[in-house]
Amino acid sequence: MRQPAACEVEGEAGVTAGDGWANSAAAWIEAQGEAGDYGRRFVLDAPMLARVAAAPVRLALDIGCGEGRFCRMLRDRGIPAIGIDPTEALLAEARRRDPEGDYRPGRAEALPLTDGACDLAISYLSLIDIPDAAAAIAEMARVLAPGGRLLIANLNPFFTAGMPEGWVRQDGEKTHFAIDHYLEERADWVGWRGIRIRNWHRPMSHYMTLLLGQGLVLTHFAEPAPAPGGDPHAAARYRRVPYFHIMEWKKPNSPP
Repeated sequence: MRQPAACEVEGEAGVTAGDGWANSAAAWIEAQGEAGDYGRRFVLDAPMLARVAAAPVRLALDIGCGEGRFCRMLRDRGIPAIGIDPTEALLAEARRRDPEGDYRPGRAEALPLTDGACDLAISYLSLIDIPDAAAAIAEMARVLAPGGRLLIANLNPFFTAGMPEGWVRQDGEKTHFAIDHYLEERADWVGWRGIRIRNWHRPMSHYMTLLLGQGLVLTHFAEPAPAPGGDPHAAARYRRVPYFHIMEWKKPNSPP
């Protein structure tokens, strides 16, 4: 749900305890508006919706739904959707914008749904916000019905490994993106437009091991490029560094 394409990074000094989302909710709502940021509108939305449409959906679960933007997009396409988020101010905004929607408090590590409740679970830029990725991925697999799909959009670990420095310039040279300590799982505080939250870097192998460990089968992987339109300077940045990846995993119809 959460992270924009480009941000300024701040140290822990002065950052609110916890994950920062309760204090950042109002700034997040203002920054996202109705349409969402550049990365969502011009990089992720189209390929994510294409994967959603690749098979019929009985019920979708948006884990880390925030202010409900992607849930509204699903419902506009006739797909019943439940949004789950731990930040009450974001849920309140989701309900205000979508009074007929179904938005529930909860954490990814302990989803408030029964086993096999949905046939499409979505993590749209939310894994980076979750301290216990192992528990969250186990829960995502649990609530999927046999044959159901887990659709993930995440910040690419090649991007998060560049935090906190990000884009740097040395000795008058052209800017480049600094990547370091790739194999070390860690949390960094990031800030932009009045938002200050904690994001997690994990190597790609960490996510793959957890997902494979749940018996899920990878059916789609992409590192989408920007679509035409929007800010050309932002598009240029997204073409230089793989900001995002999209994965689709299927739960087998019977245990492996």
